[in-house]
Amino acid sequence: MASLFRPRANALSAIILIGILVLVVAFCIAGYLYYQSPYHTGTGYAPEQPVPFSHQHHVGGLGIDCQYCHTSVKTSDFAGIPPTYTCMTCHSQEWTNAEMLAPVRQSLAQDEPLRWVRVHNLADYVYFSHRAHVNNGVGCESCHGRVDKMPLMVQKKPLSMQWCLECHRNPAPNLRPENRITAMGYSPGNDGVAGEELIEHYGIPLDRLTECTTCHR
Repeated sequence: MASLFRPRANALSAIILIGILVLVVAFCIAGYLYYQSPYHTGTGYAPEQPVPFSHQHHVGGLGIDCQYCHTSVKTSDFAGIPPTYTCMTCHSQEWTNAEMLAPVRQSLAQDEPLRWVRVHNLADYVYFSHRAHVNNGVGCESCHGRVDKMPLMVQKKPLSMQWCLECHRNPAPNLRPENRITAMGYSPGNDGVAGEELIEHYGIPLDRLTECTTCHR
């Protein structure tokens, strides 16, 4: 009786199965690499702005505190974008005819706000509160990086769920005293205040930090 399959069919089926397995593994690796890549996380994102505002100059050079411009960072979920008249507090006297500041002067004259492009943009299903973090010892630098060294604002952190959870599971290394929240280049713990002490000081409920409803409401 003739065989239905030739002997080489076994080898062919093995090659097909191995090929499928290789494709599945390659697909998983590609998905993981994409998920971790700047293309997905936005790390390195620096959109063109209506005015090339330099944090390096204003924060690093002039020593302007974050809260001078971002006035609602301690009282609101949103850090706040400074109105034009805040810029003109200085620029009505300094660099008054600078061409790059023409949009600022025009904004004031027409009473129209500058249309800044958001750099750190979380998904709509993520709840994030600046006041919840700032008032519990998380410094600006922890999420935004060394803005005092940025000629243009750049997203330095991935802002992924994994990245957030790493801090929520162990917030102690990222906490600082109230008077060091906006400090740049600060190393937590170097002033003799341990993160565990700050957890107790701020009354941070560790058991609730990883609950789904903390970030998804």
